[in-house]
Amino acid sequence: MAFGAFATSTPTPGAEPAIRRRSPIALFLLLPGALYLGLFFLVPLVSLIITSFERPSDIGLPGVYDYAFQWQNYVDAVQQYWPHIVRSFGFAALATVLALIFGYPLAYFIGVKLRRYPLWQALALTLVIAPFFISFLLRTLAWKQILSDEGPIVGALQALTILPPGSHITGTPGAVIFGLTYNFIPFMTLPIYTSLERLDLRYVEAGGDLYASPATVFRKITIPLSMPGIVSGTLLTFIPASGDYINASRDFLGGTDTQMIGNVIETNFLNLENYPIAASLSIVLMIVILILVTIYVRRSGTEDLL
Repeated sequence: MAFGAFATSTPTPGAEPAIRRRSPIALFLLLPGALYLGLFFLVPLVSLIITSFERPSDIGLPGVYDYAFQWQNYVDAVQQYWPHIVRSFGFAALATVLALIFGYPLAYFIGVKLRRYPLWQALALTLVIAPFFISFLLRTLAWKQILSDEGPIVGALQALTILPPGSHITGTPGAVIFGLTYNFIPFMTLPIYTSLERLDLRYVEAGGDLYASPATVFRKITIPLSMPGIVSGTLLTFIPASGDYINASRDFLGGTDTQMIGNVIETNFLNLENYPIAASLSIVLMIVILILVTIYVRRSGTEDLL
């Protein structure tokens, strides 16, 4: 009876109007963020889509286009630059895997092994974040100098007969993948560290008490519990690496045969003034990344990240 009376009791007078009075305030607080997203995301996106359908103007001047609905721009873009698209996602996937291989042990050491030593843990985190205090361009340019033919690494490898005389490191796919991995390792390490830092070590101890080997405990307990961090880290690494145009540039670590889709978009926008093709490639890159990310997140069982 008491429960029935509770279930059928009328709400407190004035409660619903109070909620309604707070609603406009919440909408007002959301207004700056909505305006920001609309101005700096939706408007450029719509402009990019419109540009991707434009056709050359009848005037015949370079860089002048008319509004149209020309689907052929997408066909031409994919047919002409499909090797760059495949290369971009291949380089990004390899860099993501390498970043995971190097970043997970680092995150595990900081988040689990150094948990009892807060000072050393903070110092290790600072070292991981330290590269962000230096410009992305400067870090990549520094590696170009280190890996150049006159640099110490090439000289040492040639002295050890590991690298044949006249061989190069810069301008090769390996140099581009190395640059991507180096620059995005912090993006992989920090989300994994966040998951491992919240890991309840009693689960690990329970696995040991049940006579599971350390490898089994790591595979069955640690990795599944840190999966949200792994998924977040791989997304934060793969997505920007796919559109990167600095590492693959001929001015940095790349060469003629290592150009990625970001370099093609930059060239078409700034040099060739072929805006519809550049916009089409940008939309294609966005769509492919969205499809790959959706499939990956759903297969990993972390749909809440979408």
